[in-house]
Parts: sequence; structure tokens; C-alpha cells
Amino acid sequence: MTQKIVIKIGGSNLTDINSLSKIIKIIDQYEKPVIIVVSAFYGITDSLIGILDDVLNKQENVKSQIAKIRAYKFQILEHYISDKNSLKKAKTDIETLIDELEKYLYGVAYIGETPDFLSDKILSYGERLSSSMINAIFNNNGIVCNEVLPAQIGLRTNDRYGDASIDFGNCITDLEKVFSQDQVYVVPGFYGISSQGKVNLLGRGGTDYSAASIARLVNARSLDIWKDVNGFMSADPKVVQNPVRIDHLSYSEAAELAYFGANILHPRTIEPLINTNIPIRLFDIGALNGSLEPLTHINASDSEVIGAVKSITSSREFSVLKLKGPGLGYKPGILATITTSLNEADINIKSVITSQIAINFLLSAKDLKKSAKIISALALDEVNEVIPVKDIAVVAVVGQGILEQPGIGYKIFKSLADENINVLMSTLGGSDVVCYLVIDKNHEKTAITKIHDTFFTKTN
Repeated sequence: MTQKIVIKIGGSNLTDINSLSKIIKIIDQYEKPVIIVVSAFYGITDSLIGILDDVLNKQENVKSQIAKIRAYKFQILEHYISDKNSLKKAKTDIETLIDELEKYLYGVAYIGETPDFLSDKILSYGERLSSSMINAIFNNNGIVCNEVLPAQIGLRTNDRYGDASIDFGNCITDLEKVFSQDQVYVVPGFYGISSQGKVNLLGRGGTDYSAASIARLVNARSLDIWKDVNGFMSADPKVVQNPVRIDHLSYSEAAELAYFGANILHPRTIEPLINTNIPIRLFDIGALNGSLEPLTHINASDSEVIGAVKSITSSREFSVLKLKGPGLGYKPGILATITTSLNEADINIKSVITSQIAINFLLSAKDLKKSAKIISALALDEVNEVIPVKDIAVVAVVGQGILEQPGIGYKIFKSLADENINVLMSTLGGSDVVCYLVIDKNHEKTAITKIHDTFFTKTN
């Protein structure tokens, strides 16, 4: 099978009626075959979530909300398709999808609740509508194109609703017949198919992850991700002045940056590719210049400079759960009991730091209250206190080999100490590419700025 490039087009690049003009220009630059994995148009998934809420309380709003989506899609089709017969067929295809969507919504209304399988099915229609519409528009603008659905490529999940993973061991691996022509293929992102044939969402923003999974399955030449940003930077341009663009990242560096808050990639994008030689290439849709030279190149290769800080990022989507007790670090089995209970409740533990008298769990902020309740209910004799810690930020300093470089840790902590910023918790050595620090959220921007100044401001 001819090696293909997989291209991911996200919702931030599908914002209005003119967006597809840029997408058409992008696709014209590529040699075929290519596989395009698309998100829903910007705001559509949020609209569907709102409609799901409405259908349980205000059923009369459903028809008007669906009518808005229909009118918007038809307006885009009319803008790009001039042939009457082609336009009629494209509208019919969209109408079929919208009719299905409406029936599912009224099904929710009739039963008075939203089962997980119905929620996933309904929210997947944002991507389904995008791929159907883009397929029609491409074919009527000189780009030979076919739409291929996840079910057709055997994009099998682990049967989990809402936040599924791709089960590569049960995916179709021979896709030569599906992608047999030197043309464009459009695939809706954001979801896969369970072993029972049900739609499973891959988590919010999961189109990056589905595109990476498809790239792995077809052994792509590259995964090209088009964004509305200037690649990975040494820090968020909204926080620091004059950040530096990063030309190259290793898989590990990119994974840590995505995990700890850099909103360039979905945190799971790297996961399917980590043991492959498939590079990720990042492009800025706002800087179209006829070239396919990426702004940031991500692959398995180590960084050219080992021990250099590449980027500083942060997130407020974390919390800390502190457990205190005199025998916590001594008695065997305590940690296993706690982690098993949290795992059974589908709570992901980000990190654990232990001492003789305390265990600290780094968790998602949304899981803090639930986790505290679960651990308190265990009534462990060794646990005297369960202390939820909110209103924190996690600052991550990323660079391959930074923990092997003498003085890096000292510079990080000194830059914070100089601003009287207290580090509540830190981890060095859990990974050789990241040092993370837990601080009060009110110091987040100052911390990033000062650490960035320490490593990126040149002094005369």
C-alpha cells in the first residue's frame, strides 16, 4: 500500500463559512493519497451538549436548535457547491444525518434520561456532519474524495463510553482495500466503534488521538496537524513576552507538554505513535505560504541538545489529596488498597508522592471530592486526616535530560524563591524530560514568567 499522509483538521480551523477555502488550498498542496481526519465545526459539539440538556427540560427548543444546525450546514454547502444536482445530493446526505440525530434526541426525551451509549452517539454527529459536508465540497471543487467511517476501518475501542481508548490488537490491520486509490479520504474523528458496534467517544478533543491512531494503522508517512497557532513555543505567548518557537521535540517531550497543559495537542496524541517512526508535523493555518515545511517536528529522535529546557507550561486542572497518619509509609499494602479503590471508580492518579507520615495524590480537579469521599469511606486505621487541596496550578518544565544537567533544579527553585513563591509539591526524576511543581494558582503566571526568564532571557 502506498504510504499515506494523515492530515488532522480541527474545529479551530472550521470556524465559519470561509474556513473551507483555506482547507481546500491546503489539500491542493499535498501529493495524493492523503487521509483527512476532521473535527466538528467550531461550537457544534457544545451546541449538541446544550441540546441534550434542553431535551430533558425544554423539548420545544430541540426543533429550533436542530433547524439552526441544518441552516448553517446548508449555507456552507450553497457557498461552495454550484452544481444543482450535486448540491441537492449533498443536502440530502446532510438531511439524512440530521433526521437521525433528531430521532435520537427525541428518544432521550421519551425515556427521560441520557444513557451513555446515546450520549456518545448523539455527540458524534458533529464530526459526521463535518465529514459528509467536506467530502461533498471537495468533490465539487476539483478534489477527488471519498468519505470513510471509523466502522469501515475497524477503529475498535475498549468498549468504554465517553473516554474510550483504541484497542489496536482488535483493529483491522489490512486497510489496503479501504484506502486503495491515489485520492483524498475524509474520516470523522472523535470516536471509534465498540466490539458491539456502538459509538464510543475518545474523550473531548479526541480527534488528535483518533488521527494518530489511524496514522499508526496505515503506517503513515507522517501525521500532519493543522492548528491556528505558531507551533510549540517555549511558553504560552499570552503569558510571557517573546517566547521562542520550538523546531523539534521528541515524542516524550511533546507528550509531557500536552499532558501538563500545552493546548497544542490532545494529551493522548503521542500514545499511538510512541513505538513507531511516524513523525508528527505541526502547521499554522494562518501562515499558508505554499510550503509544507512544518513549524514544529515531533518524532522518536532525541533532542539535539540534551539537558536544555525546551518549554514551560502549566495547568489548573489538577488538585492534590493529602493523606496523613503516623504509619502510612511503614505498613505495606496501604497504597495498594487506596489506588485499587480509586481505580475501580475510574479515577486516574496522575502522580503519587509518599513519606513516612503522608501520601500525596495528584489528581484531576474534577476527581478531588469523589476521591476524598472514597478514601474516607475505607476507614483505614493508619489514615488520620484526608485533606483536599484545591486552587493549585501545576507548572511543568520540560526538556530531554534536564534532570541530568547540574544546576537546572537549582535555577528553577531559585527563580521561584526570588519571588516568594512556595512550592507545595514537586517531582523530579519520575521522567527524564520533566520537572513539575505544584504551586498556589495565584502565582501561576509569575512562576512561568520567572522560570522562562531564567532559561530564555539572554544577558549581556
